[in-house]
Formats: sequence, C-alpha cells, structure tokens
Amino acid sequence: MALPSWLRRLAYRVRRTVAPVPDIPAQLWLQTLQRHPFMARLPLHDQGKLRVLSALFLQRKQFTGAHGLVVTDAMAVSIAAQACLPLLHWGEPARALAWYDDFVGIVVHPAEAVARRQATDEAGIVHQYDEVLLGEAMQGGPVMLSWPAVDAAGRPGAQDGGLATSVVIHEFVHKIDMQGGEADGCPPLPPGFMGAASNRAAREAWRAAWQPAYEHFREQVIIAERFGGALPWLDAYGATAPAEFFAVACEAWFVHRERFGQEFPTLAPVLQAFFQPQGG
Repeated sequence: MALPSWLRRLAYRVRRTVAPVPDIPAQLWLQTLQRHPFMARLPLHDQGKLRVLSALFLQRKQFTGAHGLVVTDAMAVSIAAQACLPLLHWGEPARALAWYDDFVGIVVHPAEAVARRQATDEAGIVHQYDEVLLGEAMQGGPVMLSWPAVDAAGRPGAQDGGLATSVVIHEFVHKIDMQGGEADGCPPLPPGFMGAASNRAAREAWRAAWQPAYEHFREQVIIAERFGGALPWLDAYGATAPAEFFAVACEAWFVHRERFGQEFPTLAPVLQAFFQPQGG
C-alpha cells in the first residue's frame, strides 16, 4: 500500500533532520590543525564551523593524484580546510560553498608542476616557454595543487615572520575572484560593501584601496630585484598582476594576520570587511 503524499513528505523531512551530518574524525582534524598553526589559532567555535564546512566540501569535490600520487584522507582534509577558510563567515555552509560550484576536480601533484606556455610579444613573435607551478586555478575548471606546497602552508611565516603562504588559499581566492569573470583582483562584492551606495561605488572604493597598494608593492619588488635591495615581506609573485597581488595578500592575511596588518594597514580593514562581514 502506497503512503499518502503528505506522509512521504513528512518522512523525507524527518530523514533530513535525523540523518548524520558528514564529519571528519576528531583525530584527523586535530592533526590537520597541528600541521597548520594559523588554523589552530582560530577560536574554538570557528574551528567547529570550519570542520563542518570542510566535511561538506569533501563530499562535493573529487581528488585525483597526478603521476601516481595517492591522495590520502589527511591530504584531502588539509586541502579542504584551507580552501574553506575564506568562506568561514559567509553564512550557511551550503550557501558559502556555492562560491566553488563551478568545478569538481582537484588535481594534486607530488611536486612542482611544469606547464608549457605560449605568448606573443609586441612584434607578433610567438614564444614558447615552460612555467613551474605550485598551483593553478582554471576558469570554470579544476584546481591544481603541488602537495609539498600545500603541506608547508603557514609554518614558516607563522613562526619566524617570513613569508606567510598557503597555495590552497591562493588558488581558491582566484576561484572567488573568477566568480565575477576573469580574475582581476576585484571579486564580486556584497551589496553595501563598506557603506557603498551601489555596486559601482563598492568597486571604486575597492580599487581606490588596492591600486595604490599594488603599485607601491610592485615598485618595491622592482627596486629590490634590479638594485639588490631587500625584498618586501609579501611574496614577490604578487607584483606580476593585480589578481596575483590580491591572491598573495589574502593568503598572507589568513596565515599571518598581525604582520599583514602592520605591512598593509590600508588593506587589512578591506579584507576584514570582505571575509568577515559584520564582524562575523
């Protein structure tokens, strides 16, 4: 005998309510936090939220090891936790994870990857070259990561004031940036961002903060590389394009927030407003 439709709907709601929430084993989660101190320093309630987000992320993504690499549970959790950190204060987990809905695949390499590139110069001559990559985010496509770079996230910068890096955060911030089209260093901004009256005003305010900071940083890097001066604290790769400056700034802000605030006092409040709206 078939159940009435109202009873089937009720049964469905009950199953959704009592179904087990996906979880990451406690020991595995604690090991992940221990390997990456910048996540271990989060308040306990934020660690709990990040654990839930990461578990849902793992349900939605597919990991593939390149060149025979076996992606273990520990490796997948490390990637998931770092990828979800930028989403931590963006509302309900399902809604926050929608920022990453344009792709499923994550390819993990056992070392640096080498990509064959092609560029055309001003004279119209085509040049081919090899580029060594620690990670790459593709528009509408998968994310590629080098496992040694993933595993090293946060440890040097968090401990001794050196570079504050996370290749996972870097590439997933590119994914966030790409939600507004080609990555340009200005991601889609929420309505009323930092008191702006319109989306256009919000973007103008964003660029008013980021453009001079990028130009100043680029000048610092050029001087250091040409004349032997000290390189700035932030990863010099950020000087190659506004989108890269945004990505390296974000990874540094998440990994070593206090130092980032000292180095970039005009950008810290902008990132705070973007990633933690209403102080969430």
